[in-house]
Amino acid sequence: METPEFDEWVAQRGAALLRFAYLLTRDHVRAEEAVQDALIAAYSRWSRICRGQDPEAYVRRSIVNADISRWRRFLRHETPTADPVQTSSRPDHADAQAEQDAIWTLCATLPTKQRAAVILRYYEDLPDAEIAAILDCSPATVRSQVHRALATLRTTLTTVEEAT
Repeated sequence: METPEFDEWVAQRGAALLRFAYLLTRDHVRAEEAVQDALIAAYSRWSRICRGQDPEAYVRRSIVNADISRWRRFLRHETPTADPVQTSSRPDHADAQAEQDAIWTLCATLPTKQRAAVILRYYEDLPDAEIAAILDCSPATVRSQVHRALATLRTTLTTVEEAT
């Protein structure tokens, strides 16, 4: 198998990686930083990455790890004061958009690995084995992460519906 050139591969897959990172982080700047960190780390090892495994899985796993590392650094230095589940303060007259925003807000409350597993399963439509390769875990762990995430989302939605 021929090793793809790094620049060509990034040109082809960069937009998809950035979309994945944005869905994971829900922030354009954090997504760009995570992708940049992952690509910087992959550049010097590119031929080994392509020889040993799927480069996209490797870079996606690096994106997840970069975002987790960023949050760990942030939590060591900063203490969030706002409630992590926030609703938009401005009214949105488009019901579909409002519902989608509410879903993403709920997803943002999930731990990073659970959120990544849900995004890869339901947005990227990847099978458990590919998700496991990206998240560097077993397929059974992927299934449990998705199960826990969905249970958390169901509980949160039930609580919100009972309150309204």
